[in-house]
Amino acid sequence: MRYRILPVLLFALTVSACGKVSTPTSPPVSTDSPNMSPEPVIVEDRASLIAALEALGATVEVGEPITQAFFSPEGSIIKVNGADVQVFEYENAEAMENEASQVAPDGGSIGTSMVTWMDTPHFYEAGRIIVLYVGSDETILDLLENVMGPQFAGR
Repeated sequence: MRYRILPVLLFALTVSACGKVSTPTSPPVSTDSPNMSPEPVIVEDRASLIAALEALGATVEVGEPITQAFFSPEGSIIKVNGADVQVFEYENAEAMENEASQVAPDGGSIGTSMVTWMDTPHFYEAGRIIVLYVGSDETILDLLENVMGPQFAGR
């Protein structure tokens, strides 16, 4: 009789052990935590413009200096995803605003200079910089609008 009870007990223990098994789990991760997304970069100068574009996933390379007769500071070309974007950095926001106010709404003239563009001009301003992109690549336009706001002149 002893040998008949032992298999029944083993069977009962096995069945009860297979019942509810508790597995430890990690606490849920909140996706709306302020630490989950990077802080937006405020564009004030060329360095912060580059940082803001890179934060959006753009590839940015600093290119050659550029001079435009209608802007007083020497600018620099940055290549954003391979496209040339001109950046003119001023000593202060007032000097930048003074020159930005000379740009016609369609970008066809700046002060007394009439400009014939090879493609569509787009002018942006923020902090102490004016950014000029001459082109029509929607990706570049979206990137610039995301970091600089809407263009202040151009087509």
